[in-house]
Amino acid sequence: MLIAGVVLLGFSVAFSVRIGTSDLGYAEIGRVVGLRLGLPVEPLPRLLDSLIWDLRFPRVLLAALVGAMLAVSGAALQGVTNNALADPYLLGVSNGASAGAVTVIVVGAGGAAIGLTGGAFAGALVSFGLMLLLLRRSGMNTVRIVLVGVVTGQLFGAITSLVLTFSADPDTTRGITHWLLGSLASARWDSVVLCAIAAAVGLAVIWLCATALDGFAFGADTAASLGINVRNTRIVLLISTALLTSVAVASVGAIGFVGLIVPHGVRFLVGPLHRVLLPFTAVAGAVFLIWADALARVAFAPRELPVGVFTALVGVPLFLLVLRKRGEL
Repeated sequence: MLIAGVVLLGFSVAFSVRIGTSDLGYAEIGRVVGLRLGLPVEPLPRLLDSLIWDLRFPRVLLAALVGAMLAVSGAALQGVTNNALADPYLLGVSNGASAGAVTVIVVGAGGAAIGLTGGAFAGALVSFGLMLLLLRRSGMNTVRIVLVGVVTGQLFGAITSLVLTFSADPDTTRGITHWLLGSLASARWDSVVLCAIAAAVGLAVIWLCATALDGFAFGADTAASLGINVRNTRIVLLISTALLTSVAVASVGAIGFVGLIVPHGVRFLVGPLHRVLLPFTAVAGAVFLIWADALARVAFAPRELPVGVFTALVGVPLFLLVLRKRGEL
């Protein structure tokens, strides 16, 4: 199944690069890749080469990386909190990133030196730092993690609304709102490299904690009796998921439902053992977001739908279907 998933991922990347306002052939894509690999192939016209290499490939690869990051973060947080409704935005990181981006764009704090991505990442780190500060004496209790995450998210959501209400003009508000809904339209190679580094580090750390996540399913006391350092492991997992979510949101905005629906669907197929669940979840999240972005591009052409809106429209019925299959609805 994992091999089939990797093959499906490769096909999804190739197919998604093909489709758009200008449909391309696999031969053209192959020539562009071959040229970058130093193979003796005839180069395409400069405009077509740039369309494929500078626009399509970064967008599709960024969708795969962000999908994997959000899906694995959701699976890890569902294990850490033992809460089926946990998703990557549980920690308030998304709202912190939104507040940081809005502050940079609207107020001009930091200006061009920081940029939207830098402001979003800084805001995400501030919100997560505040959450850890509030949790420092709580023993990382799962209920307190959820409550403090919700409160922190609401605080930074209110800051975002306040800044937009009193400082933004209509055009800026429209642009910020489009970014907040999640969009891969501005994907570039530097964003792909940043997400690839964050994904490699974050996913590896979470996978190394797979046994601890299995122990958390039976409660903190049982996990401790198995030799798991509950507090330190929770801190490591929270930092890892916050890193993945911060980088993802800073790169593409807040794309919802990936971190909620994908882990449940994969858990239904392969079971709850995290050493198996996490790799499958990464592949499934990548495939899901690639196809969601591809359909968002062409479903209402020539107008492009924000991918965050599309994932919500698709995610709701899929989540209800998974609940029904598990006998919970």
